[in-house]
Formats: sequence, C-alpha cells, structure tokens
Amino acid sequence: MRLNLINERGNKCEHCGKVIAKSKDIIGHHKIELTPENVHDHTISLNPSKIELVCFDCHNKTHKRFGYKGSKEVYLVYGPPMSGKTTFVRQNMERGDLVVNIDQLYSAVSMLPYYDKPDNLFSNVIGIHNQLIDNIKTRFGKWHNAWVIGGYADKYKRERLANDLGAELIFMDVSKEDCLSRLEVDEERKYRKDEWTKYIEKWFETYTQ
Repeated sequence: MRLNLINERGNKCEHCGKVIAKSKDIIGHHKIELTPENVHDHTISLNPSKIELVCFDCHNKTHKRFGYKGSKEVYLVYGPPMSGKTTFVRQNMERGDLVVNIDQLYSAVSMLPYYDKPDNLFSNVIGIHNQLIDNIKTRFGKWHNAWVIGGYADKYKRERLANDLGAELIFMDVSKEDCLSRLEVDEERKYRKDEWTKYIEKWFETYTQ
C-alpha cells in the first residue's frame, strides 16, 4: 500500500513539503495511532485517507521521540456541569496525554459510574487529584500534554491554578438553560436530575468572569 500511495501522491513529505529522494525513506504515518484494538480494523489501518506520507524528521516530531519531545502543554478546561468539558477533551486529546478529571477519579476508586460521587470518598479523591496537579506543576512524568477538567467557577482560584500550572484556559461557554436541557435528556443521569440540577444552579450562582 505504501508504494501505491507514493505512486499516487509523489515523493514529497505531506507535512513539511520536502522532497524525499529515496522511496525507502518515505514513511506511511497513520493519522489514528495503531493499537492492538484497532490494528485489524481495515477502515483505520488500511484506509488511504487515514495515512500520510512523511519524512523521518516529521514522523519523529509527530510521535515526540528521538530529540523531538517538544514542550508539555497544559490546558485547564472549565465550565458548568453538562457543558461538554469531557467530550471536548476526548475530541482534542492524544493517546499518551494526562487527563485530570475529578468525576473520573471518583469512578476509578469506587467502581461506580462517573456521575455517582459518594461524599465519604471525597478526601481520598481530592488527595489523588492534588498529587496529579503537583505532577503537572513539576512536569513530572512522560506525558505529552495535560488536560485539567473542572468547574472552576471562581475567577481568582481558576486564574491562580492556571498560572501555577502554566495552563491555557479553555472555557465551555454554555448557558444555564442549555445545561439544564442537556440534563433533561441525559439517560445516564435520569434518576439524578434533582442532584445535578443543584450542581448546575450552584455553578451559575458562584461563577465570576
């Protein structure tokens, strides 16, 4: 397939445009990283539209290896409950990124659904959360980018954390009415609407721009 693509597209790197003299030096880069779960899915592994022809340098930059690790970027994604914070991160993160999401941490230590957060586990969950935040501050670990997800309604606390982390702020600008409408049709939280309505109302009461 690689040779067929070279015949069709030529011998220029599709990232930097450099002419690659030898065909053996042209790498077929999968836009979607291959894993044991998807390697046998031919719509991914053998789909020409999901393969780019690149040079060695661009391939190493893409995979952040062999001297191309790059800087670790940090993003603080905030907004009201039901605003789509987790969905946004899932759509924009890469495999190997570090994600800190207190809802998911509750699920990890309780084996309950992510929206069910027992109060008695708060001290344990916040302890793990704070340790991960410290790891991001010190850039500890080999993660590529870090995403911190939360409500962060208070402007002072939000901006102080972003400054401590060297993070870019990303606001999910969704109205209270939209959040409540999403809650109304959310099947996972259909038995917890009162609880989550309070979360939404409290966020908008305390939010400062």
